[in-house]
Amino acid sequence: MFDFGFFEILVIGVVGLLVLGPERLPRAARAVGLWVGKIKRTVSGMQREISAQLEAEDLRQTLNDQQKKLDDSLRKAKQDVERIAEADKPATTSSTTSTASEQHAASAASHLDDALETVRDKAPASPDAESPTKDSKHP
Repeated sequence: MFDFGFFEILVIGVVGLLVLGPERLPRAARAVGLWVGKIKRTVSGMQREISAQLEAEDLRQTLNDQQKKLDDSLRKAKQDVERIAEADKPATTSSTTSTASEQHAASAASHLDDALETVRDKAPASPDAESPTKDSKHP
């Protein structure tokens, strides 16, 4: 905190002894020590709180980044399934095969939609601030 050398402390002690006298100097030194201790504890507590808030913010940011990556991956998988379903439509000649592949594609798409909604619903929201994932949702 402050950089006091031995000589500075000795000068402060001699001046204190001359000003306060030998009876009051020990009480004054004790009072100064208590105040310095309180100040150090307060500063230390503030540093811990700031550090904890920064770590929490980093975790929130990491969580939001992972949520975006997961949303993008699910959206891409859904698009791939829909592309495969569209590619199967003209390739099949029989109506039963076409209907079956359409049902499979629709089922897969609905499963992916359900998974995407489940992930979005389970995303933790900060109670003291709005969740950034609400702004990043795409229709």
